[in-house]
Amino acid sequence: QVQLVESGGGLVQPGGSQGLSCAASGRIYGINVMGWYRQAPGKQRELVASITSNSITHYVDSVKGRFTISRDNAKNTVYLQMNSLKPEDTAVYYCYATVKSQRWQAFNDYWGQGTQVTVSS
Repeated sequence: QVQLVESGGGLVQPGGSQGLSCAASGRIYGINVMGWYRQAPGKQRELVASITSNSITHYVDSVKGRFTISRDNAKNTVYLQMNSLKPEDTAVYYCYATVKSQRWQAFNDYWGQGTQVTVSS
């Protein structure tokens, strides 16, 4: 089994910064994509940013230039640095990873429990 444990989040003022991290543990042979989704009240979950094992990144347009995703493959950890935060960034942020537990197995998706980010004065 694979677990994803997130840390970070909380209350931040508009224009401020916040960092999130997510560590994967358990039976891990390899991790392909890691990333972050978010879900605001009354809205669908959306992909915020993702990063492949060879550091190819993708961002939703609304966070480009403000958010930076990175990962430490040795630690099976993904990070999301959020700058110039806006009230519309308020949401529960979920990390995810596509993980192979054995060499011969397919990659499966795993999710963290979610962490609240609130941008408000």
